[in-house]
Amino acid sequence: MPGQPIQVPPNCELTLGMRCTDKSRPGRTVWTMAADERFANPVGIVQGGFLGAMADSAMGSATITFASAGGRKVVAANVEMKTSFLAPARVGSELTCTATVVSGGRRVAFAEAEVVDDNGVTVARASSTYLLTPRGEEPPPTKE
Repeated sequence: MPGQPIQVPPNCELTLGMRCTDKSRPGRTVWTMAADERFANPVGIVQGGFLGAMADSAMGSATITFASAGGRKVVAANVEMKTSFLAPARVGSELTCTATVVSGGRRVAFAEAEVVDDNGVTVARASSTYLLTPRGEEPPPTKE
């Protein structure tokens, strides 16, 4: 809702147990998350949706640091995302996601992310486009 305070960290990051370990460079963030058994699929590896959620949170926060470096306070809304799963994410491993804005302007930012396990194996890569809206501004109308 416009005018509502933004909860930091948001519930999605609290639920996943994500922790930001580096946001020192505008347009880049690094996050960690334990590959908890609660996120396992029937085969016993982390279900891909959780890896996608990790990448989305990391890329979204990278877009916020990108905009903040230009003196803007924005909300970043994911408008599309592609995630490729490259190797199994083992339950019990520590996952690290590095997200970077590779291109951006005043209204749109394009970000990429890589998720690696504690052995340095890339388990997923993602890319996404984010719509940047000034905080407090009404979101664009939706079609009904």
